[in-house]
Amino acid sequence: MVVSAVFCIRLVVAAILGGVIGFEREWRAKEAGLRTHFLVAMGSALVMVVSKYGFMDMLQPDNTFYAGARGADPARIAAQVISGISFLGAGVIVLHKRFIMGLTTAATIWTTAAIGLGVGCGMYVISAVATVLVLIGLESGRLIDKHLGRAKREVRVVFTAPDDEAAQPVFKALRDAGATLSSYSSTPNGSGVRVHVLLEATTAVSQPDFILPLLAGIPGVRAETVE
Repeated sequence: MVVSAVFCIRLVVAAILGGVIGFEREWRAKEAGLRTHFLVAMGSALVMVVSKYGFMDMLQPDNTFYAGARGADPARIAAQVISGISFLGAGVIVLHKRFIMGLTTAATIWTTAAIGLGVGCGMYVISAVATVLVLIGLESGRLIDKHLGRAKREVRVVFTAPDDEAAQPVFKALRDAGATLSSYSSTPNGSGVRVHVLLEATTAVSQPDFILPLLAGIPGVRAETVE
């Protein structure tokens, strides 16, 4: 009963540490957030507990394997987490045009799995330290980007154009300015179309004072909102 309580505590600790990392990703509106990291950490801890303690019935009283179990390696189960989690990480990486998005979140998922495995082994301190280092790395990287002027913010741009083809020069101009187009959609609007664009750009490029003149210089395009 006491042993089961210890295992349950490990699952709870892993879930908390994974949830902390996931909350940071959720707060930044990234591809995988609180629930994903929560489940990855807790699941990894459970796999490690099962891998390490789930085959105790294979041992004799003198801690040697029974005859039919010699050569068994229960640690193989935990080892599959590292390779298996790669599929989940790949799911959040998106190649849009020539831009790669979601790579950092994929790395946090992989690291969260490793933290879960550590907690499953009972290595609470090193797992907690790893969690703190992850948060420090994510936040310090953001602050460095901001200091160097590379920090990006999300911007929504709405404009009208004669047709979808006439909107292409707008996309090219925004990309040439260094913006990353996350998504766009167009709807009929009288004799033309209204285009909604969601993009990520540096502070300088994301300002209305930069985007509005840029759109004004493109024939047939009329900017409506930049927010």
